[in-house]
Amino acid sequence: MPEWIEGRVIEQRQWTDRLFSLSVAARDLAYEAGQFIKLALPANGHMLARAYSFVNAPQARPYEFYYVRLPDGPLTQRLCRLGSGDAIFLSSRPAGFLVLSEVPDADNLWLLATGTGIAPFLSILRTETPWRRYGRVVLVHAVRFAQELTYREVLGGVQAERQGRLRLVSIVSRESAEGALAGRIPQAILDGRLEAAAGLALSASGSQVMICGNPAMVSDAVRALAERRMKKHRRRSPGQITVENYW
Repeated sequence: MPEWIEGRVIEQRQWTDRLFSLSVAARDLAYEAGQFIKLALPANGHMLARAYSFVNAPQARPYEFYYVRLPDGPLTQRLCRLGSGDAIFLSSRPAGFLVLSEVPDADNLWLLATGTGIAPFLSILRTETPWRRYGRVVLVHAVRFAQELTYREVLGGVQAERQGRLRLVSIVSRESAEGALAGRIPQAILDGRLEAAAGLALSASGSQVMICGNPAMVSDAVRALAERRMKKHRRRSPGQITVENYW
């Protein structure tokens, strides 16, 4: 059973009718960029909880979490109604292996995300680690509609700070959007559009790939990358792909 610590909401930001960011003040937790904890609210004598990745870098406060309000989600329907000063509970032990300490060095690092799966990558990009270990970093964010391409100001700031070493590729599946690719990440890998948009080769010899998002995208992307002789990375069997399903 998790040990719960009490926090307080600092701010709730609504990006769209479905997407929200929650800033929370709580005691310090030690974690690595890319990890997650559980957020919880009391419900009928127990804790209603769900795992969320940290958006903020480990040294930054308050904590920030990015989530989608689900029409039948008992927790998210309550989370989106929280306001400044309201109580929320956090599990005390961060977890997860979508972290750079588990990823080998390479020429380039590719971060592939759908929807709120961008959250752990926002944390990673705001640390020094990727910039010490990789020559270029490509963040691919795939969404349904262009308005869901959130955190653009944050990413623009990282691009400016890193002087062009961060390359952003947007993919929008349900409408035409200027500057964005159409379709899904796996197909963009297979037909070469992803590499063309990033201006970098996606190869087993020079790339590490981290994937976070809906399970269908993750499994399809892994299969697409396997056609390039890339495989999942394991400590005992080094590879190029590190994944996390985002629900």
